[in-house]
Amino acid sequence: GDARVRGQTGVVSERRGSYPFIDFRLLNNTTLSGEIGTKKKVKRLLSFQRYFHASRLLRGIVPQASLYLLDEDYLGQARHMLSKVGMWDFDIFLFDRLTNGNSLVTLLCHLFNVHGLIHHFQLDMVTLHRFFVMVQEDYHSQNPYHNAVHAADVTQAMHCYLREPKLANFLTPSDIMLGLLAAAAHDVDHPGVNQPFLIKTKHHLASLYQNVSVLENHHWRSTIGMLRESRLLAHLPKEVTQDIEQQLGSLILATDINRQNEFLIRLKSHLDNHDLRLEDAQDRHFMLQIALKCADICNPCRVWDLSKQWSERVCEEFYRQGDLEQKFELEISPLCNQQKDTIPSIQIGFMTYIVEPLFERWAQFTGDTPLSENMLNHLRRNKAKWRSLLHKQHSSSRSNDHSGQVTGSQEQTLNEEETP
Repeated sequence: GDARVRGQTGVVSERRGSYPFIDFRLLNNTTLSGEIGTKKKVKRLLSFQRYFHASRLLRGIVPQASLYLLDEDYLGQARHMLSKVGMWDFDIFLFDRLTNGNSLVTLLCHLFNVHGLIHHFQLDMVTLHRFFVMVQEDYHSQNPYHNAVHAADVTQAMHCYLREPKLANFLTPSDIMLGLLAAAAHDVDHPGVNQPFLIKTKHHLASLYQNVSVLENHHWRSTIGMLRESRLLAHLPKEVTQDIEQQLGSLILATDINRQNEFLIRLKSHLDNHDLRLEDAQDRHFMLQIALKCADICNPCRVWDLSKQWSERVCEEFYRQGDLEQKFELEISPLCNQQKDTIPSIQIGFMTYIVEPLFERWAQFTGDTPLSENMLNHLRRNKAKWRSLLHKQHSSSRSNDHSGQVTGSQEQTLNEEETP
């Protein structure tokens, strides 16, 4: 399935700005005909959106070096945080504030330098920075969860995983660069709604990718478009760049949650049979896929304060989709009904069926390193806290005429010192 968009000359990329942002007014064109107007006006609206999103002149309005406009105190704090970028309690929200919203660009520049990738691949620093800015800008800041801060968080987690001895001892510079690039771009241009939403609204991306790994294919192809537009790798041999593009696709497509069992079964088989040979490029690539999958869903394994923020953000994005579906009389997707799907219940299910199985296997692979043990401990504590919140929620529901909501005072009683 990973090669279905490959042509004779390599991967067919998506041009940046080829598609407009989802304009939800168009979903209910009949009802809002007075606001939208004729089909001609709709076409004009979409054309303007494409132009606005793609135009280099208009995009240039966004300051690309805003990091350097910060006062020295903030720059010093950001530099201090980067010195601890390999620590699991790294606070990406604080880092994003200290870098004036440039957490992804700043983090990537630092990590490419730390890992020696700039020197190894003879990358032009100005071109590299421009490419990172393109990636960061193509995330939608209005998304509560799938935004550039999430990408930076996943990239920082990937950096931690690449340093695990079991993996680090075998990684090549190409492996490291692929892992960091895939982590940074794995959700680029995410529209804030899931694949079933795109399919049932007959979105152009669903048609383009025939309802299979729709978002992941879009993230991959958009990344290839940015790589080519920036000419970051133009100095490398053509066969090398084509291989990088294909491997990036394989990594990003692995983040499709619908393929979770496929990867878990394969990982379990390798671990049970003790037949992983990390000297083999194919096995290393598979473990990079697993590492990216772990980084993508590692929020429940973070410290409670960070994990809780991510949980609230992803559920807010779910609820926004549910509100849209209700507004346009579509069937509300699972986990998107704010009246029925509470944050604690969503998180407990997610941890139980998705996160725990993957991270237990990851710990088996790494050999119970301090990082793996730390992540599993956080996962268990956080799950217990969500269970406690769910219990308080049910108690509140029974005592307050089935309100189904946890009060602010109740939630404040749950803190780091509370024993689950």
